[in-house]
Order: sequence, then structure tokens, then C-alpha cells
Amino acid sequence: MLYDVVEVEARPNFRVWVRFEDGLQGEADLSDLVGKGVFKRWRDNAAEFAQVTVDPDSGTIVWPGGLDVAPDRLYSDVARTADKAISSGRA
Repeated sequence: MLYDVVEVEARPNFRVWVRFEDGLQGEADLSDLVGKGVFKRWRDNAAEFAQVTVDPDSGTIVWPGGLDVAPDRLYSDVARTADKAISSGRA
């Protein structure tokens, strides 16, 4: 199943707020990627992280130079956070 991102906003500490076409929205924590592989560049240039945009053709979020994160990973992170909020009574 594909989950297309339709809106994104960079947040502090390598987090992004995303909204998917099915209406699910929330934050995904990408800090675990910092310093790994192609994401090493965020460690050296954190300002680049704020340049995130939505690529409507791929349905995911992208950064300069073609860097992206799979939309299913984002969807899973946001859904998991939403489930925790519901089970703790914060939603």
C-alpha cells in the first residue's frame, strides 16, 4: 500500500510533521538517520534538514540532492505515535 505525503514541515531535532492524503498527520522522528550513510550530511549541515519539501511525483518528502525517506516508514512512525496517544488518552 502506498501512502502519499501531501504536506511537510521541518521541526527541531530532526523531526518532520507530515500529512498524508488519507488524512493521517503527525510527527515522524528521523533523528535515528543522522550520521548514517547519505544522511551523514545532516550531521554536518543541520540547516539542510529544514529544506524538506514534498515531491508530488514520488509522494514522499525530499531534500536537495535527491535525498528522500520512504513514505511507508513515515506513515508507520506517525501511525505508531497516534496509536500511543490514543491508548494513553491524549488524543
